[in-house]
Amino acid sequence: MTKHPKKERTLVIIKPDGVQRSLVGEIVHRLERTGLKFIGLKMILATPKQALTHYNKDEVWITKVGENTIKYLKESNKEVAKSAKEYGQGVLDGLLRFLTCSPVIVMCIEGNQAVGIVKKLVGGTEPLTSDIGTIRGDLTIDSWGLANVDFRAVRNLIHCSDKPEEAEREIKIWFSDKELINYTHIAERMLYDVNLDGFSE
Repeated sequence: MTKHPKKERTLVIIKPDGVQRSLVGEIVHRLERTGLKFIGLKMILATPKQALTHYNKDEVWITKVGENTIKYLKESNKEVAKSAKEYGQGVLDGLLRFLTCSPVIVMCIEGNQAVGIVKKLVGGTEPLTSDIGTIRGDLTIDSWGLANVDFRAVRNLIHCSDKPEEAEREIKIWFSDKELINYTHIAERMLYDVNLDGFSE
């Protein structure tokens, strides 16, 4: 059975840098103002297993990332000391270390086009090139270049699902069914009610 569009769900994680920089309230506020509904929200310490399952990267991804690292090193006239696979694995290891280094805020958000709306608010993966007005564009200054120099994960505050199918997979990693609350938010009437009435006295 096909879900109603207003039941689309997405996963959002405020990463360790967002928590440590006390940006949780600002980020939640930006997401909340859209009219999307929070149906799950918690602070946790991510386990290495959760992080690895979440990133779900294969050897093709690892090699491609490693090749990009080698390209960057050559363009910067720096020594290439490892294979693409080794560099790529190092990037993945850095992502896993970063996601598990401090508490994170994990959220499940529901509403029409939830994945697309949240992606638009969050901005591109690299803060440097994220648009003004997005969470990443406004609230942090990291870049691929700086992350590559230090051989670490880019610090971009937040993760959001790329597509609805990915959201369904990711939500199961971070939430049990009983942690997701089905309820009616009063704002849904204004957003979705086809027979908008009853407001006049």
